[in-house]
Amino acid sequence: MPTSTKVKRAAPGKGRSSKRQSRNAKNTPWNLPRAKGLQVLQSPNLSRLDWLIHDFSTRPGGISEVQAVATGRKGAEKVLNLGFTEWDAREHVLANREKFFRAIGASKMRPITVRQIHSDLACGVSSSVQSATSDEPPKADALFTRQPGVLLIVQTADCVPILLADTRRRAIAAIHSGWRGTVQRIAQKTLGRMQMEFGTRPGDVVAAIGPCIAQSCYEVGSDVAKQFHAQFANAREWFDGPFDALASGENDPNWLPWLTMRPPGHPPPPPTVQLDLVAANRAILVDAGIPAANISASGFCTACRLDLFFSYRRERTTGRMMAAIAIR
Repeated sequence: MPTSTKVKRAAPGKGRSSKRQSRNAKNTPWNLPRAKGLQVLQSPNLSRLDWLIHDFSTRPGGISEVQAVATGRKGAEKVLNLGFTEWDAREHVLANREKFFRAIGASKMRPITVRQIHSDLACGVSSSVQSATSDEPPKADALFTRQPGVLLIVQTADCVPILLADTRRRAIAAIHSGWRGTVQRIAQKTLGRMQMEFGTRPGDVVAAIGPCIAQSCYEVGSDVAKQFHAQFANAREWFDGPFDALASGENDPNWLPWLTMRPPGHPPPPPTVQLDLVAANRAILVDAGIPAANISASGFCTACRLDLFFSYRRERTTGRMMAAIAIR
């Protein structure tokens, strides 16, 4: 049986979300059990459902090698990369996946993934959906099913992984939500598909928001601020920094370069704000009808905890993690 350990979460950042995430982490502590040489992250809300398998993968324990520049180590680092990337050999990724599936007790299940395109598309699993080893998976950013023995998978390396479980209808979903998916409400739309297909009632749904980049580490520009401002009346609550000015286009330092007193060709950097993707997705799920008490977030920042997770923002050349969920 896996043994659980408690680990230190992300160090508090300068943004307000670090305090908010710390409160969430204390209210819903997540576990890092060890199984067959790997650590996996589990939500307590989903762990209570004995008909369910769910896990979020971590960084250590694989056979892939990546340069450990961002972690301060020298040379190559052995990692559990689960995504087909340019720097990693396909056979290494397949071996890592096999090890991960075996560790979570899903080696005999049919793994299903999608070609993630930062969309609001959710794909229902049927016999036509390809397995996770397919070269041509469907284009989407979420999967949902009521079929036992099917392992739904999304991949992340800073974006938000969300797992849903309908405790009454025994339906599940796996969602990949970056800022584009968040502004398009992919979590709410996936829940809507479950309502249409299975009769899911939001009040029966449990949600787990996995490790992702925290607000204190996630700077975005005016283009992102404007899109959130256009779609959400309460978007200001999810940003630190001059959100109102960026959203309205009133804070562009380059509109009259001669006023900046800088030499030609050296404009000042554009202003940025810090986005809290966890708070945004939590609010979207609550607005969709899921009780706030049914939603838990890991409290881990992928950019802060490179010992446990991959971060595209911090590393650029990095691996991919998996969020997986299945009905036994």
